[in-house]
Amino acid sequence: MEEAAALPAGERPGDRRLPGPATGGAGDEGRIEDVLAQPLVAAVEALGGYGGLVYLRSRDRRSLVLCVVAGMPRSLLRPWWRVPVGAALPMAEAYRSGKRLWLPDERATMLRFPQFTAALPYSFASAHQPVSVGGETVGVLVVLRSATREPLGKAAVVRVLHDAGRSTEERLAGFVRRTPAPVAADTGTGASAAADTVAHRTEYDGQPVGVRLPAPPAHPLRLGMVEWDLDSDRWWADDEALALLGLAREDFDGTTAGVEARVAPDDAHELRACRSDARAGMRIGSRHFRVLDEGAEGGRLRYRPVELWGHVVRAGSAGRLLVGALVEATGGVTAAEAAERLPDGLFSLDQDGRVTYANRRCVELLGRERDELLGHPPWQVIDWLHDPHYEDRYRAAMLSQEPVSYAVQDPEGAWLGFVLHPGVHGLTGRVFRTGPPAGASAGPVPEAGTAPGGGTAGAAPPGADSAVPPPEAVAPPRAGALYHVVQMASALTEAVTVRDVCRAVSEQLLPAFGARELALYAVHEGRMHLLWESGYPKGFLDAFEGVPLETELPGVHALTTRLPLFFESPEALSSAYPGISLDRMRAWSFLPLVASGRPVGSCILGWETSRRFTPDERSALIALGGLVAQALERARLYDAESAVARGLQEGLLPHRLPAIEGLVSTGRYLPGTQGMAIGGDWYDVIRTERGVALVIGDVEGHSVGAAAVMGQLRSAVHAFAASGHPPQEVVTHTNRLLADLEADAFATCCYIELDPATGRAFAVRAGHPPPLLRHPDGRTEALDLVGGVMLGVEANALYPVTAFTLAPGSVLALYTDGLVEQPGSDIGTGIEAVRRAFAHSGADSVEELADQLVGPARGVEDRPDDVALLLTAYRRAPGA
Repeated sequence: MEEAAALPAGERPGDRRLPGPATGGAGDEGRIEDVLAQPLVAAVEALGGYGGLVYLRSRDRRSLVLCVVAGMPRSLLRPWWRVPVGAALPMAEAYRSGKRLWLPDERATMLRFPQFTAALPYSFASAHQPVSVGGETVGVLVVLRSATREPLGKAAVVRVLHDAGRSTEERLAGFVRRTPAPVAADTGTGASAAADTVAHRTEYDGQPVGVRLPAPPAHPLRLGMVEWDLDSDRWWADDEALALLGLAREDFDGTTAGVEARVAPDDAHELRACRSDARAGMRIGSRHFRVLDEGAEGGRLRYRPVELWGHVVRAGSAGRLLVGALVEATGGVTAAEAAERLPDGLFSLDQDGRVTYANRRCVELLGRERDELLGHPPWQVIDWLHDPHYEDRYRAAMLSQEPVSYAVQDPEGAWLGFVLHPGVHGLTGRVFRTGPPAGASAGPVPEAGTAPGGGTAGAAPPGADSAVPPPEAVAPPRAGALYHVVQMASALTEAVTVRDVCRAVSEQLLPAFGARELALYAVHEGRMHLLWESGYPKGFLDAFEGVPLETELPGVHALTTRLPLFFESPEALSSAYPGISLDRMRAWSFLPLVASGRPVGSCILGWETSRRFTPDERSALIALGGLVAQALERARLYDAESAVARGLQEGLLPHRLPAIEGLVSTGRYLPGTQGMAIGGDWYDVIRTERGVALVIGDVEGHSVGAAAVMGQLRSAVHAFAASGHPPQEVVTHTNRLLADLEADAFATCCYIELDPATGRAFAVRAGHPPPLLRHPDGRTEALDLVGGVMLGVEANALYPVTAFTLAPGSVLALYTDGLVEQPGSDIGTGIEAVRRAFAHSGADSVEELADQLVGPARGVEDRPDDVALLLTAYRRAPGA
């Protein structure tokens, strides 16, 4: 793309325009889209693909935004111009993980991304390469390939993707270096400034730019320039024109007779007619004649068809001059003439599905004039092709790059067969008379008079935009709208709590529809309460909190009337609700959330610009409102059950720890945030005949059953310890008890009996992480305690005892694995991280120290496991 193109023969330098911004020329890479075009096209060609995409992250980092499209129509990908970062889509997965993906066919795609396949049920392969700059992932390069082509080995795919990723990253790095930083971001120095540079120059929120793939090899168009002096009958021709005439320059005498000698005798009249028309002042357009082809073999004459185009200019005293072009006509014109003679209809669509050619028979079969068809998708101008099923056949052909055939019944009852042959630059179709397929009936027709979802339309408030489009405007959802519904349904199936549902809605709805604000309200005791908001100015929603259901507000009205409201401008909203507070948004949708006939709340979306809500968007938003309502109702019941379960668990934990002379103890417990948020972690401090027992344990699982087993074990340990049993017997008896319960549960435990007078300690460990000990001098270590198997595994297991001594000023930390386990790393790494924090803490008390140690876990929203911590500071008992 960066090499200069050769000039045609006879053309003067400087006559051609330089490539425009979308061509990606070497001097036109001032836009990030142009930087990405060349490596994308190279990757598509290297993988033998038919299309490619580049996604970049959005400014708010919630979405991946389609930046460049190669070989595919932008309109076909409209629903995927913006996808949520957290979506179950291959490009989002590649971005999140930073790892390339190769999906060789629809089966592989279905196994990994079933929701993606449901939205795009077509056969194709796809490769996804993360793109990074400065070690930071900023986007994804995608190549689409026909699944029926010869298979590629994984090594070959990896090699191509690696080269494409490296080329893209090098170009982006150069773009970042030479692009001025935004003023708002030009505040840092050093590493922070470099990070701002990458962040602000590799974000994208615009519309995708289309890039054409190189055209397949075809018969090259040959064109030569001629000048014909009509008064003197003299000719001038450039080298290409002479070549078309089969003449060398030294053999051409410049006369009309010399040109006529090269023309087929049957066509000599055409050349003379050109001169007559030109002398009469007429333009010459597409005059056909044949010239001798000296390349004929076997002595047989062969002719090459050419056309003459031109117009007459006055050349001063020179008189009249015909200036024109001689064009070889072995390509387009000949093909069109052949197509017109076919008994079947033949038509061509561009990448966006618009008709670019239709032969005479096609016009007859479709019952439309050629001018009505050209420039329009056929399903938009032919009534009986309005059904989305037929548009989907075009989409299937373009995305799979495989022929597609189907039959349609026209209004007169005749059956027409259609065969679509796709290519990277468009589609060629054939239409012909055929018989009805087996069991055929008329094609599906959208049913009028019903609102999306099967409901009936109600009355909108005065001045409001129609909540449901008129019956005749209601259309079945296209694939794009279906995609959003499927994607949201998939995300909501994984949401458990009300908070999970709200977060999923925010992550899916905002990027899917390009909205900037979201508010979710729930109704409770006749009032509206805010559950979640995103994008609103601080404090803007305070005035709407707790409003009764009689309040004249669109969010309340949508819920009480169960009627979605759409306002396409601030004027429309203000007209319907005079005096309502407005922010910077310019369009809104207010969706009622109704589950099983019960009002749940309202969902409010706001857009920065005025917009027209299409029937497809309204249908999708209404359907999504129903999904959100069902998910919220389910999550509300779950949260209520979880609250009861957490109350049970908290009741089983010690409310306060006993005060022991010479010791200061404190405990912390954090429930997990996934599942029922209830588990089997516990800790305890127990007085014994020999001193005090410090205990911590963890029952596997997160359920009410795990909490119940935890309560039984805590009671057993407390009873055995208080009755005077030594540490080994306490753990042995507890293990046997758990085995006898047949609860199908296992547990870990660490039991330490300490004499406060001497600091002497005896410890038993049953499959539990080792305690941490901070010495008075600040040195901190994980105690190497001999351990036994987990409780409940083997009824007759033995548990050895380890003895050690605490020095005054020491601090002992017992904890469960939830404090030290982190996704993607081993438990040893987590223990070391907590040990360092324990060693370097400057806390003045065990309370403050405990808060510091559990602080990182407390800040994690998706905490998969419970966290328990028991800290004990040893001061030595007075008088010892």
